Amino acid sequence: MGIYDRDYYREERQPGLSLPAPQSMVVTLIIINVVLFLIDGLLFSEDHRLTRWMAVSQKTLTNPLLWWQFLTYGFAHADFGHILFNMLQLFFLGRAVEQLYGRAEFLRLYLVMLVLGSVVHAATNALLPEVRPFQLVGASGAVTGVVMLFVLNYPRQTLVLFPIPIPVKAWVIGAILIGVNVLGSFSGWGNVAPGGEPQTRIAFDVHLAGIAFAFLYFRNRWNLRRLGPGLFGSGWFKRRPRLKVHHPRDDQEKLSAEVDRILEKIHREGEESLTRKERRTLESASREYQRRRGE
Repeated sequence: MGIYDRDYYREERQPGLSLPAPQSMVVTLIIINVVLFLIDGLLFSEDHRLTRWMAVSQKTLTNPLLWWQFLTYGFAHADFGHILFNMLQLFFLGRAVEQLYGRAEFLRLYLVMLVLGSVVHAATNALLPEVRPFQLVGASGAVTGVVMLFVLNYPRQTLVLFPIPIPVKAWVIGAILIGVNVLGSFSGWGNVAPGGEPQTRIAFDVHLAGIAFAFLYFRNRWNLRRLGPGLFGSGWFKRRPRLKVHHPRDDQEKLSAEVDRILEKIHREGEESLTRKERRTLESASREYQRRRGE
């Protein structure tokens, strides 16, 4: 849908932490999707057996032995265009979201949105007067949620639409994304199926589930790091601190608070709104972080 072309001060958002892992989680997810797509195309070209095995169907919801498909469907795709469009969005916008939330939290977000979208789609089809056969595949639900998180965090960032190179603000992309999926959902519940059987359609409800979760996650400042052991505990959705680490000394605490204020201003008004003093403050915070990382 667009590209992300600016560095939004990753280091200032995570002072005092260790060096990030060399491999991006976004790149890892793209590699997994591409490898599975190639395996299905090369080894099961006649019936796409692997894709069908991973897909969510009308049987998945009612058979607990198939509930793993609520996750695996997101790593299977119907055709080349399907995987290409999803992975381009994930690559261009997902890296900025990963830098903001961290590798582990990004993975948790991605997987939760995959599962949520497929459960919503299966439940919606089960509630229809006549349950129609469907096979749901594709990472679109999670990718749409990632795009919406980018829009919410960087609404004034300029993106370039594909295939027509038109520069637009991120918030415009968000509005278009919501509008298209809301309007599309009224045209009938879309099903995405491999091989064209049943008829291939767009799962707008899956996209809307990703959008809704992204909005709630951003609005309530959730953190999913306790998703495993704290699944049913009060600490599951834990509010994220604005800064990962607060320095004990007064001057460092003041610097951290000022950096936080400046970054919030960037989110609201864009980087071009910064004053010279605010830019110097960010530079000072960056140098302090580099010094501490060296120690």
